[in-house]
Amino acid sequence: MTKKKDIEQLSQTNAKVEKFAPTTLDQIWGDRGSAKYNTLDPIEYEAKLKGMNKTDLYSHARSLGIMPNDNYDLLIRKLRQEFLAHINAYRRPNVVNNANGAKKVSTEVLKILSEGR
Repeated sequence: MTKKKDIEQLSQTNAKVEKFAPTTLDQIWGDRGSAKYNTLDPIEYEAKLKGMNKTDLYSHARSLGIMPNDNYDLLIRKLRQEFLAHINAYRRPNVVNNANGAKKVSTEVLKILSEGR
């Protein structure tokens, strides 16, 4: 009898190499975004949050410009949201333009889309 694998332990890849485009001048000049949180890894940041006591969390929130809240769970949730927003600002995917193989839209489709103007 074979043992079923836990879904959380399985991983799937698509072998696509993600290339991210810079979104700010700081990124163009070489900023990688790890200065604010000392990491861009969500698992590492989560471990850091779990290792902090309430006073450390309040201090961390203040250093990020977040007003600390007495509700521990709400503060943790807000810190996670801010961290994910920070990560996403540094990971905007490259956009494919028409010169690189995007399909041209037919005139009929453009006519239908312009009806709402």
